[in-house]
Amino acid sequence: MGATSGAVWGRAEQQDFRSRVRGTLLGAAVGDALGSPVGGLSMDEIRETHGAEGLIDMTFGHGRRGAISHLTQLTLFTFDGLIRAQVRRDTGAWHPPTDLHRAYRRWSATQHDWGPDERRKEDGWLALEEWMYARRDPARACLIGLADETMGTLDAPKNPDERGVEAAARSAPFGLLVGWEPQLVMQLAVECAAQTHGHPTAYLAAGAYAVIVHGLARGESLDAAVQRSLQLLAARPGQQPVADALQYALGAVRRGMPTPSRVEELAGAGTADGLLSVAVYCALVGEDVRQGLCLAVNHGGPSGAAGALTGALLGALHGETALPPAWLAELEGRPTMLVLADDFAMEMTQGPALHGPGGSSPGWLTRYPRA
Repeated sequence: MGATSGAVWGRAEQQDFRSRVRGTLLGAAVGDALGSPVGGLSMDEIRETHGAEGLIDMTFGHGRRGAISHLTQLTLFTFDGLIRAQVRRDTGAWHPPTDLHRAYRRWSATQHDWGPDERRKEDGWLALEEWMYARRDPARACLIGLADETMGTLDAPKNPDERGVEAAARSAPFGLLVGWEPQLVMQLAVECAAQTHGHPTAYLAAGAYAVIVHGLARGESLDAAVQRSLQLLAARPGQQPVADALQYALGAVRRGMPTPSRVEELAGAGTADGLLSVAVYCALVGEDVRQGLCLAVNHGGPSGAAGALTGALLGALHGETALPPAWLAELEGRPTMLVLADDFAMEMTQGPALHGPGGSSPGWLTRYPRA
């Protein structure tokens, strides 16, 4: 497959890819919506509220069932930024980290503006969605990292001591660049993570996670995708905590029945490496998507992030039809997500027909401006 390399896609390939793109985005959002309402509660508190089995269904958060958090908001803007980067490539301005930074800055505006500004046509359609202007417990590192025009880089990262999971949790879309080599996927995810999370544990977890999604989107097994991620991590300074976390997840699969206590053990202090370990473990041991997600969110830690990471893996692995339909039916913003996922799949498989030497679609360039 060569989504970004100019290769011709067959119809079956395009349909499979679109299902995996939809699965990745909707899976992340469902996991986020499932887990966010219990984030920070202890397992005892979760059981006290939701019964002996813990949380097994959508519950109320932010005033409704199926509400997403800032993690999904940022993931949507990652998709938007990647499409914009592809469109801007026609102009000769090819620097995806800059396009992603602009996209994340558009998210940042949603956290302090009252609503969309119809006059700002260069912001594109996603920034005009009013429901995106809800403040959903945004991580301080994201607000600080994106508070000004200065873009964090690997040489000068924003929040250099920040080891949180939020950068990894918005990084699944990088893995859907299936026409890219895995090492380039990792590099882009790492560079974009450093815009808000400057500790190697955080940005390398984001890179490792993107490579795992990349393998799944190309039809590999989860174990094979993790092994490739480990290979690419090996040469990176500061990679040991992330590599250890992935190895720990693989080893935990052989240690008996999965339990909340084992998930908490993997999560550790709730930093990016621990939550990546949780996601890989839950995706490996879950008999289906529902079980994997319930396992991921029932622990005394960042349940929304664990759910989002796990959901994207399972969605990339199995496609959208494997996701629980009752949960999708309640998911906030699902129509927007479906449009964005389909736009991403169309751009990656048929971009030259939308904007290229043979002509361009004015409607597409209005949705995803080159400016």
